[in-house]
Amino acid sequence: MTHLFSRMIAAWVGISDQQVSKTLALLNDGATIPFISRYRKEATGGLDEVQIETIRSQHEKLQETAKRKETIIGTIEEQGKMNPELRKRIDETWDSTVLEDLYLPYKPKRKTRAEVARQRGLEPLATMLMLQREAHPEQRATAYVKGEVKSASDALKGACDIIAEQVSENEQARNIVRTSFARQGMLTCKVVKGKETEASKFRDYFSVSEPLKRCSSHRLLAMRRGEAEGVLRVSIIPDEEQCNERLERQFVHGSNSSCRLVSEAVEDAYKRLLKPSLETEFASLSKERADEEAIRVFANNLKQLLLASPLGQKRVMGIDPGFRTGCKVVCLDAQGNLLHNENIYPHPPVQREKEAFTKLANMIDTYKIDAIALGDGTASRETEAFLQRMKFSRDVKVFVVSEQGASIYSASKIARDEFPEYDVTVRGAVSIARRLMDPLAELVKIDAKSIGVGQYQHDVDQTKLKRALDQTVVNCVNQVGVNLNTASSHLLTYISGLGPQLAQNIVNYRAEHGAFTSRQQLMKVPRMGAKAFEQCAGFLRIPGGTHPLDNTAVHPESYHIVEQMAKDLQCTVEELIAHKEIRQKIEPKRYLSPTVGMPTLQYILQELEKPGRDPRGPLKVMEFEKGVRTLSDLCEGMELPGIVTNITNFGVFVNIGIKENGLIHLSQLANRYISNPNEVVAIHQHVRVKVLTIDVERKRIGLKLLAE
Repeated sequence: MTHLFSRMIAAWVGISDQQVSKTLALLNDGATIPFISRYRKEATGGLDEVQIETIRSQHEKLQETAKRKETIIGTIEEQGKMNPELRKRIDETWDSTVLEDLYLPYKPKRKTRAEVARQRGLEPLATMLMLQREAHPEQRATAYVKGEVKSASDALKGACDIIAEQVSENEQARNIVRTSFARQGMLTCKVVKGKETEASKFRDYFSVSEPLKRCSSHRLLAMRRGEAEGVLRVSIIPDEEQCNERLERQFVHGSNSSCRLVSEAVEDAYKRLLKPSLETEFASLSKERADEEAIRVFANNLKQLLLASPLGQKRVMGIDPGFRTGCKVVCLDAQGNLLHNENIYPHPPVQREKEAFTKLANMIDTYKIDAIALGDGTASRETEAFLQRMKFSRDVKVFVVSEQGASIYSASKIARDEFPEYDVTVRGAVSIARRLMDPLAELVKIDAKSIGVGQYQHDVDQTKLKRALDQTVVNCVNQVGVNLNTASSHLLTYISGLGPQLAQNIVNYRAEHGAFTSRQQLMKVPRMGAKAFEQCAGFLRIPGGTHPLDNTAVHPESYHIVEQMAKDLQCTVEELIAHKEIRQKIEPKRYLSPTVGMPTLQYILQELEKPGRDPRGPLKVMEFEKGVRTLSDLCEGMELPGIVTNITNFGVFVNIGIKENGLIHLSQLANRYISNPNEVVAIHQHVRVKVLTIDVERKRIGLKLLAE
């Protein structure tokens, strides 16, 4: 079975059987996706995280299908209805739709109209009618008038119910209707009468009719949300005339009375059984596809957000702005530890601007602040303008930082554990400051759904969403790596091979014994076994450790290779890392072995080029248009700076310095056709836009992306 699964997955992904089988073997042995993609390139043929995740998910689906087959086969055998041909078809199919169609006639049913008719002894009459040879079925039906069957008409009606069910369970009949749904199915959506006001936010969907196969994921999810809220009515309609004609040709073979009864039964089968069943199937299938697309977009946006440029280890002031309640100010050291907090009131109604400036100036001098992280919520632009008017003794840059999810963090158990003696306002301001220093380390503490970079995230399959987002976080954390001596237990949890318990054990060991000086010391951490060490070691960094490779992504299992390179070139590992001219003398082929191939050697050489370097780019200050702070300050034709905050299939949301984000529709992103906004922009990218439309009532701003 394993070999069969490997061949099927290989065909699906478009790679070799061997790549799939070796990847599955590594996964089954407990290896993580980041570890396999980075340190087992020879085994997988260089597969990346996405391909490995696809292999894993496809293998799980096939395993689920295999279990379903066992259930189906057992049920049919219990009924004594299994035959060699049916068994062969079940064994050979791995399409769940085909499998369920094969099972349908044998599936235990509730008390259907057909089942009632069978219990009344009308199945022989149905069989006779299906032959369509009897010219006077009413006369033959009189023989079945007994018990609960009061008349020949009752008998014929019951027989037709049996025929209708047989037609609805017929594999060819289902495929006829299924094909029509797939090719000509129309998605229609209408507002529920009397709920126009309640459904105002769905007004774009009050009267929609479009081919199902062309309906975009975001539109379908919006309509289904409206349906779930009881304000929209959504249906999928195939070409009904074509369906009935094809079903007639399939089952009706003449024009006598029996044929006419069969024709009526076929029509009933379509309306009462086939159409509702297939509509449910296509509603589920289209929703599943829309979910997958929305989850893909969300995961991609989350990846970009998590890999946003960090300021690094600088002393940062965090400001959570506000009007009536003032601005909460915190000061952090270069490691993100809270040094000081207090409130300032530079805005109405209190408006103590001079006092606020004095306090800020003192804090900046006292704590030697390098940068200010300003939250982008209420009073952000006013606070930014206030800061720009101030003259400080130090050169301090102001960065506007997204507050999305900060309130979620500040009320979480993680925040309470970190700052048990402080309230939510202080924790929120700390989160804003830390996001500037290292977005990845701080954002992993927040439920990804609360970060605000998805589309319809609450409407998609929550299990699939959580799995995709969790894997995205894991991939990002391991791509960047973490400092073993400063990482929180929560951040360490996402490192390959570590879970909550091992992560906490590392932090506890660090607190008791001091900073780690080598990766090998990890083996002294309680419950750290050889397997866990193998999985995690390459992703943990120790700046200034005893071994120079401990601050690189070179895995400890490969240290001997680098040491041999240095020995052959008659230098130390430190000199090999420091001097490019020495590294250029390395001949990689000399270090090939049965377990070490060229992909690993090339990766080692790349790491020696940039030891310990953060793969994320440099951070830029965002400066919004000074005279634009509210929606009323906008006018059509304005050209403004902005920053991309969210990417969806239909366009890109941009923060232009006011409360409401503007939308660049897909058609306004370029002067050419594009199908994916990621071809043009990325999360946190600084852009220039032109205001096209302003809808004050709906608080919507239409933008156009301007060429740089």
